[in-house]
This record gives sequence, C-alpha cells and structure tokens, in this order.
Amino acid sequence: MIGMPQGAEWLVILAIVIIVFGAAKLPELARGTGQALRIFKSETKGLRDDDKDDQDDVAQAKVTPDPAPSELPPARTDEAGPQTGTATTPNSADKHHG
Repeated sequence: MIGMPQGAEWLVILAIVIIVFGAAKLPELARGTGQALRIFKSETKGLRDDDKDDQDDVAQAKVTPDPAPSELPPARTDEAGPQTGTATTPNSADKHHG
C-alpha cells in the first residue's frame, strides 16, 4: 500500500521540486500555494456557514406556526337570494322580476 511520505521520501520530493521549478521560483510557488489554501478554506467555511444558516431557517420555519388564513368576507346576497355563481346584470334581474 502507498502511505504518506516519511523522512527521506520528503527530501527526495523536495529535491525533485527544486530541480523542476528552480530555487528562485520556490518562494513564489509557496506564496501561490498559501493563497490558494486560504481561498479554499474561506470558501469552504462560507459554504458551511450558508448550510448552517439554511438549516437554522428550516428549523425556525418548523417552530414558527403558519399565520391563520385570512377570512373571506361573507358572500353578497341580493333581494332574490344568494348568488348562484353567475354574474347578474340589470337586464337579467329585470327578466326575473317581471
């Protein structure tokens, strides 16, 4: 099995990096790696905070009861009786009353 490098293996890896990138580029490479790690950590922390906020919102929504539905005003009735769902116009009312 392949495990984490130990002792002398790190020295070999460091020697290969120096050969590939050169000694002058190592500080720049380290700075770039450090910036990338900081950005990665801040983004993952932001995602965790967003997930936590979302979970808190869901938990709050479960605890808070929904407001009671507003009541509708009573249905209008004219002198002939309750409406049957069709619109009455003055002409149709005159036909019924004579």
